[in-house]
Amino acid sequence: MSKYFHPLVKDPYSIDDINEAKKILDSRQITMSKVTKKFENFFSEKMNTKFANMVNSGSSANLLAFQCLINPYRKNRLKPGDEVIIPTLCWSTSLWPIVQANLKPVFVDINAESLNIDEDQIERKISKKTKAILLVHVLGNSCNMSKIERIKKKYNLIVIEDTCESLGSKYKNKFLGTFGDFSSFSFYSSHQISSGEGGMICCKKKEDYELIKSMRSHGWSRGTTFEKKYKSNDHLDNRFIFFNSGYNLRPTEISAAIGLNQFKRLNKFIKMRNYNRAKIINVINKNEKLRKNFLFYGASDHVTPSWFGLSIKVSKNLNKKNVVNKLEKNGIETRPIISGNFANQPGAKKYKLAINEKFPKSDLVYRNSFFIGLPTSKINNQFLKKIEKAFETAAN
Repeated sequence: MSKYFHPLVKDPYSIDDINEAKKILDSRQITMSKVTKKFENFFSEKMNTKFANMVNSGSSANLLAFQCLINPYRKNRLKPGDEVIIPTLCWSTSLWPIVQANLKPVFVDINAESLNIDEDQIERKISKKTKAILLVHVLGNSCNMSKIERIKKKYNLIVIEDTCESLGSKYKNKFLGTFGDFSSFSFYSSHQISSGEGGMICCKKKEDYELIKSMRSHGWSRGTTFEKKYKSNDHLDNRFIFFNSGYNLRPTEISAAIGLNQFKRLNKFIKMRNYNRAKIINVINKNEKLRKNFLFYGASDHVTPSWFGLSIKVSKNLNKKNVVNKLEKNGIETRPIISGNFANQPGAKKYKLAINEKFPKSDLVYRNSFFIGLPTSKINNQFLKKIEKAFETAAN
């Protein structure tokens, strides 16, 4: 039994989801096959993306995006030492694929209200070596994509959108994950939809799609246009041509079946999270003491959010660490805003990624903010009373 009455995510799988998984088991076709392709096509159609490859995680999607960008088969590939702009507020596997591609991450602080990269600081960090920007759409929100598109055009930059926390969010009625040259999505258990483990990488060029497809599966030519280019000879079996570097980042049919079934319900999940979010905010704002001590982050201008969680800012009168500890003891699971200022992480210091740089807004958000989950089933008054009581305890 969970110690939380309000965990980050409660069992995210419906009976239908489990039945779809059982169908795959009964079919005995568990490795990547037709259902994965069906999900990729459906996802691409509904999200209005050009190409989509399902992978085993959103982290793998980020990895493949950067491995594609440096791949020798790519016409305009990045070179060792080229720079990539990235917000300080990010996840581990948003950052490390840049380093693993022998590129240089350049941190930019965030906007303390949107929690996304501060667009007004980006140009200060651009140099002759800057070739790309990695955006991290935080918890369903977004930065000003109109400004990003102007910067992209002005400096001829590649844009990669880490949309792992924001599936279904829109900017000016256009889905996040459809602005950039590449985008990643995650279907981990606590995200907008879940396939257990799983993710999607989308791109706009067929050249990139083919390279990603090959690298997802060992650098194999199978199922790509390269299959016809490289013929068998005395030394090679045409069924096993490995023309590229690669990994095994394929999903299972089980993950694809669950993910597809959940993706069909994405709009219902978004509406229910919006409903529950409004209910929780309302019960806290109606309590005078709580209203003074807890503030809520809203959506940025022009953003129609698909909320990942409920982000909360603690007043100066309270210590966030104490608040979080009390909430945890009283049954509410909490999380920091992603991983805080990543420049403070031991790994970033070990790799000397941001020597002597200061990022005050990211530090501020870590000190005063956290988030809690948003259920996808309707919460009742009894649940709201427990939420209120837990926050009252935390405010003392």
